[in-house]
Amino acid sequence: MATFLYRLGRTAFRRRRLVLLIWIAVLVAAVAGAGSVSGSTTDNFTLPGTQSQQALDLLEKEFPQASASGATARVVFESTDGNKLASAAHKAGVEAVVADLKKAPQVAAVIDPFTGGMVSTSGTIAYAQVTYAVPSADITAGASDTLKEIARRGEQAGLTVSLGGNAAQDDGESRATELIGLVVAALALVITFGSMIAAGLPLLTAIAGVGVALCAITIASSVTDMASNASTLALMLGLAVAIDYALFIVSRYRSELREGHQPEEAVGRALGTAGSAVVFAGLTVIIALAGLSVIGIQMLTTMGLAAAFAIAIAVLIALTLLPATLGFTGSRVAHGRLTSRRVRRAERGQADTMGVRWGRFVTRHPWQMLLASVIGLGVLAIPAASLRLTLPDDSMAAPDSTQRVAYDTLSNGFGPGFSGPLIVVVDARASHDPQAAAENTTGLLDRLDDIAIVRPAVFNKAGDVALVTAVPESAPTSQATVDLVAHIRERSAELEKDSGAQLMVTGTTAVNIDVSDKLGDAMVPYLAIVVGLALILLMLVFRSILVPLKAALGFLLSVVATLGVLVAVFQWGWLKDLFGIDQTAPIVSLLPILLIGVVFGLAMDYEVFLVSRMREEYVHGATPTEAITAGFRHGARVVTAAAIVMISVFAGFLLDDVALVKSIGMGLATAVLFDAFVVRMTIVPAVMTLLGHRAWSLPKWLDRVLPNVDVEGEKLRHALATGDHATGPAAGDPEPVASARR
Repeated sequence: MATFLYRLGRTAFRRRRLVLLIWIAVLVAAVAGAGSVSGSTTDNFTLPGTQSQQALDLLEKEFPQASASGATARVVFESTDGNKLASAAHKAGVEAVVADLKKAPQVAAVIDPFTGGMVSTSGTIAYAQVTYAVPSADITAGASDTLKEIARRGEQAGLTVSLGGNAAQDDGESRATELIGLVVAALALVITFGSMIAAGLPLLTAIAGVGVALCAITIASSVTDMASNASTLALMLGLAVAIDYALFIVSRYRSELREGHQPEEAVGRALGTAGSAVVFAGLTVIIALAGLSVIGIQMLTTMGLAAAFAIAIAVLIALTLLPATLGFTGSRVAHGRLTSRRVRRAERGQADTMGVRWGRFVTRHPWQMLLASVIGLGVLAIPAASLRLTLPDDSMAAPDSTQRVAYDTLSNGFGPGFSGPLIVVVDARASHDPQAAAENTTGLLDRLDDIAIVRPAVFNKAGDVALVTAVPESAPTSQATVDLVAHIRERSAELEKDSGAQLMVTGTTAVNIDVSDKLGDAMVPYLAIVVGLALILLMLVFRSILVPLKAALGFLLSVVATLGVLVAVFQWGWLKDLFGIDQTAPIVSLLPILLIGVVFGLAMDYEVFLVSRMREEYVHGATPTEAITAGFRHGARVVTAAAIVMISVFAGFLLDDVALVKSIGMGLATAVLFDAFVVRMTIVPAVMTLLGHRAWSLPKWLDRVLPNVDVEGEKLRHALATGDHATGPAAGDPEPVASARR
């Protein structure tokens, strides 16, 4: 591996113009392809095999006119002048909007609020239910624009009109809040390298890689349904990881230059050592993200694969485009004119860096630092015991969005449960009396305490399948509604015994509950698969059993602590004003499993980058404690900068108005903070000190079985020392610095 990357680095350096032109061509082609297609994204969550999905499939078959799989929209009307909507001042305006909705493209059915009984008791709030003939992902831009234009015409008639439902897609305002994280990342790079050129290269190559990845994802969305947050996740991870990978390689390149190597040789050596760590770190992230596919939810699969693709592009950029750009800058990257005198003395080996001093402090007090770190993270993890999961709905939309206004208006007019009605399907095809089965179901629902409204049963044409709508008194994301759905389903056996009919609960609320349950159940097996595969990979890298186990246990500790912070902030409301959270809610059910996949990969990044240098020094004869100190001397400053870069990029998404994006940003930023500074920079050296030589032990039979991937570059170093030209030009071959600057 190291020898191959050494050759690749030197080839990219020598043929830098060709490599640069190839990547420019790829980027131009990707941009052109993305601009020529019309991609679609969706937030629909379906899960084959669940009761809610079985009921939807039955409705699609028995009630084709209801368009069970079609998108829905609620056009909400509110009178703010004190007159009721049925008054002469407003009724004509409402009816005009309803008439326009019936003629709108792709609309299958519209229920008038006055004839459908959808007016609040105060008479000042009402809504029209719009059902589309196609799913939300297939709604055209023209149909979406028409819906918004109709709402605007209603407002011109003196009404307050808002739109809810999955057919109401809010364009969202163009914001530059995420750029704040990029600016902070740039500052961290400048401080780390003390050079504008060295700081600019990781940023430029990362932006190029993210551009290619996002354009490719847009092209993919034209042939398959893509989760609406797939691009956001790919941007978030692709940018942070690409900067980090370039940071590690550039740092090693500068180190090789300071040792007296010519630029081309320095690039080859940097890729042969740090490049190997980048490859294996990237593989762990890709494994973790691609592993989301095993959950069996298409939207989660597309998010994971899109982000994994962005990581793969980041690795390719770091191994090809970065060494090519280093060929244009030559040795100027090594000149850090913006660094302090103390940093320059440390780079010359005349003083210890703060990282070295911290590493020595930890190795002198391993038990104290280990216990303090574990106890601290353990305390932060306590709120995770109260973790509740839900899927995003309009209540989590931005406070000033039309979806959120519609949700709040309906809750005020009809009660909190009105935005999440339960669709109870009575499958009486095996019953001798379908009418009685439907009446028994209606009576059962009427007797439940948490039911506000039960509408009469509606039968299909054959008269053997009935649909009953029940409105809970509690909000769709509340625990009371979850318990209500479970209770209704428990009574299904009783109904089937009495009448032979089967009762199923569906609707958006029930689907969300089923998906959340499935995700919760999948967390442990997913964790086992991802961690198991990554442990094998880390065993190949470090040729040790204890080091990978320690890495995995540290990751688990940081994830549980992060979940505790998320529960405290988003679910309990601690410091919610500080983070701009307007209301508390359960944690989005996608987040914990997404956090596991993403953070595991990132945690292994830091493990590989920091510990691989320790391994390299240990293999070359250093004692365990000396290897730890050497690892911190060469890697602590870079790992710290990399963590700050990632935290900055992720924290930038805290400024987003959407709760899901905000929670993902906070979760990832917090996890990186805990994992980089508490686990990798404190727990890892403490445990390694306590283990001593045992940390690098490997059973002889396993040592024979595992292939030697030479991440630490020992074979490469030996080949270069003996002047083996199979690896490329020897270190002493002339390579004028001036030629690298042209």
